[in-house]
Amino acid sequence: PDGTDYWSMRRYLKEFLSDERVIEEPRWKWWPILNLIILTVRPGRKGKDYATIWNNEKNESPIKTISRNQAVELAERLKDHDGIIVDWAMRYANPSTESRIQALKDQGCDRILLLPLYPQYAAPTTATAADQAFRALMKMRWQPAIRLAPAYYDDPAYIDALARSMRQSLAKLDFEPEKIIATFHGMPEKYFAAGDPYHCQCQKTSRLLREALGIAPDRWLTTFQSRFGNDPWLQPYTDKTVEALAKSGTKRLALVAPGFSADCLETLEELDSENRHYFESNGGEKFAYLPALNDSPEGIDVIEAVVRRELQGWI
Repeated sequence: PDGTDYWSMRRYLKEFLSDERVIEEPRWKWWPILNLIILTVRPGRKGKDYATIWNNEKNESPIKTISRNQAVELAERLKDHDGIIVDWAMRYANPSTESRIQALKDQGCDRILLLPLYPQYAAPTTATAADQAFRALMKMRWQPAIRLAPAYYDDPAYIDALARSMRQSLAKLDFEPEKIIATFHGMPEKYFAAGDPYHCQCQKTSRLLREALGIAPDRWLTTFQSRFGNDPWLQPYTDKTVEALAKSGTKRLALVAPGFSADCLETLEELDSENRHYFESNGGEKFAYLPALNDSPEGIDVIEAVVRRELQGWI
């Protein structure tokens, strides 16, 4: 969102929750729920949540700050190739995908690589980001050539970067976690049943990461967070798992979110704040959220590896 105020949040949520890739309900059923109930109540509540993590210096969400930094760092890594321009965009709100594709074309770019920063493919994330780019292309008489980078959920560069980042984060803790939870953004079970590969890709990422770290299976859990609405979502749920672990006697817990390329509301507020509260209020003593790759050297290593591979034949 462009701001934490009611109307900024409402514009953002309206665009997001009107996306038919995100909410797969008939329009006649969803429109009144969204416009008469959700967009009346939710903007104020989510605005307060965003305010707790807001980058006040730049007056923007952390994910915008991090995404910009990722683009700047990637451009620096690719400066050995003349003529490569690196830009960034948001699927919802600003900077819009259409505006940045047009900006690239205005600078003379006739070949554009799109890299959705979702390691695991899902229709409500990767596909809708691609949809938005293609909508922009549909308005152009002279379209640039387009490549769409595939999901990189099991890419060795990605798994290695996650493992290196986690080792660094774990080494900074003043405790050793009894359990580690790899938590991924959830989705309704019916999307999985319809053929979405997301759940399987999350499970593979989690397994490969655990093996790379050499952590025993009984210390490692894979869960899903951020459910919305009344339909059953992918399970086990992160918040319920955190609460159950605390109640069963686990005193030291760490969470990591491998599916997020940048820390955002779902990690900084939901994981590091809400789930910390669930753990500590039910008997847990030591809790840590391990940061996403963000614009760290490890994070840029992943993006650079994918981009250099996908640009083969162009550079």
